[in-house]
Amino acid sequence: MRNRGTRLVGRRYFAVMEHQARIPVKGKLIDDHTRCEHYHSPVDIIGIKFRCCNEYYACIHCHEDCADHPAERWKKEEYRNKAVLCGNCFYEMRISEYATCNYNCPNCGSAFNPKCAAHDHYYFEEKLPR
Repeated sequence: MRNRGTRLVGRRYFAVMEHQARIPVKGKLIDDHTRCEHYHSPVDIIGIKFRCCNEYYACIHCHEDCADHPAERWKKEEYRNKAVLCGNCFYEMRISEYATCNYNCPNCGSAFNPKCAAHDHYYFEEKLPR
């Protein structure tokens, strides 16, 4: 990964990184930004690493459709683990970092869907402190 300069988003600058290899995201994907057939608005650009298999999926429904096992949720004491992926720059963030990013990628500034908070219970044992 190498730095390609900076990008102004709002009043903050973010590093623009070029990734050598993308982290694979599984599911019924419809584009290169982790959007899937279940969630595909312009801001549906995150992938979630599932605790049970240590694999990224576009959403809970993609995991249900494609994995051969039930999903396991992350425990609160594991929120320091990297388990959320920006579908724009493929920055991998800690769960705690995602919880406090105000629905914008900490690396590239891309907007995430704030409605994802309604689905926290699929991925995390306790609701994230947003």
